[in-house]
Amino acid sequence: MAMHSKGDARRETPLGRVHGVALYVGSVLGSGILLLPALVAERAGPASLLAWGLMSVAILPLALTMALLAARYPGGGGVAAFARKAFGPAAGAATGWLFLLATPIGGPLAAWIGAAYATAAFGLPPNAAVGLTAAILLVAFIANLLGFKGAGGLQVAVVGGIAAILLLALLAALPHLDPRQFTPFAPHGWIGVGQAMALTFWCFVGWEAVTHLSGGFRNPRRDLVPAVLWAAAIIGVLYLGTALVTVGTGSYGPGKTEAGLVQVAQVALGPAAGWLIGIVALFCATATVNAYAGAAAHLARALAESNAAPRILARSFARRDVPIGGLLALLAGWAVVFVLLVADPEAIRRLIALPTANYLALYLLGAAAGIRLAERRAERGLAAAALATCALVFPFLGWSGLYPASIVASVFAARRWLGPSARHRHRPPAAAFRR
Repeated sequence: MAMHSKGDARRETPLGRVHGVALYVGSVLGSGILLLPALVAERAGPASLLAWGLMSVAILPLALTMALLAARYPGGGGVAAFARKAFGPAAGAATGWLFLLATPIGGPLAAWIGAAYATAAFGLPPNAAVGLTAAILLVAFIANLLGFKGAGGLQVAVVGGIAAILLLALLAALPHLDPRQFTPFAPHGWIGVGQAMALTFWCFVGWEAVTHLSGGFRNPRRDLVPAVLWAAAIIGVLYLGTALVTVGTGSYGPGKTEAGLVQVAQVALGPAAGWLIGIVALFCATATVNAYAGAAAHLARALAESNAAPRILARSFARRDVPIGGLLALLAGWAVVFVLLVADPEAIRRLIALPTANYLALYLLGAAAGIRLAERRAERGLAAAALATCALVFPFLGWSGLYPASIVASVFAARRWLGPSARHRHRPPAAAFRR
């Protein structure tokens, strides 16, 4: 199974470095920035700043490994293409399905979290979150129907809005920092710092999404690594800055953590500033869903063209190179999860662990592929560091770790049951999944 889309030869390539930065920031800087700085401060107090700083550095090997592989092997296959090249067709198919079966769940969850936070910030009735969630999903779907240019343009605008509003709130909050809020520095000891670091890891996932969109870049070898470095710097500054003002203004603890960023904005800019954070919430959710929708749809087409997924997923609008089969399948999955959330909003607590487990399993496989495919010692070292980081976190998944394990086992079992003749009945041409 080759893993760059057959559509790569016909693909428009309008994306450049700025789009890459926006796509990376939007994929990683999700709804976590709304809640996690206050939640992490609850765990570790002012020492949570250490957790944010350390994780900003610790995640770099993983981010760079994904970018280096995407630059070398651009196309719709993403991490699945890397796994296939390193470990064979079965590993590639299993890796692809890990991503495909995470995004239909993760998209509505990200939209729901952002919409719920915005609803509270705007002072709207709770059921308004339902309409806002549907609107976020619809905007992302339509943007991706317009092709790389539409999705990329939306991402630049949305991420620019997020950064501008957050920087305004953070800079305005600096004069309100109270030195007394920074003592005692580590009220829960160094164990609290370790627990805080485990929490912050989830705020730095998303680097794999852009690998599936790498075929849309004019020059991925030139643009992707600088884009990931710029994105990592922007994300680190925004997270660390938000954590600093959250601690320094005492915007965490009982009755405050659930709306920590709103508290910060209101301290800095006045009571009406909650609206600004509501806009940030909607932008963060839209940016995340937009990036993952495009990634999943292009991967679905890549898998279908390699006979590792139903052939209907290979359907495309040729003029704009839109993977319509994958987008419609994703929309159907979103609809199912959306209905579940409307029927039982508390289901989010059970569902959120599933895509999280899949993404971590993807990182393990991607980092392992990075070691195998490295061309230089430094690249191998980065991939090994990324693998070690992910391996340390994986045991904390608990029962949700069974979800990716069952997907991998099912893919391998299906390939064994179908046999070689079924697997290769519609083998794509040799150029499929290669630029």
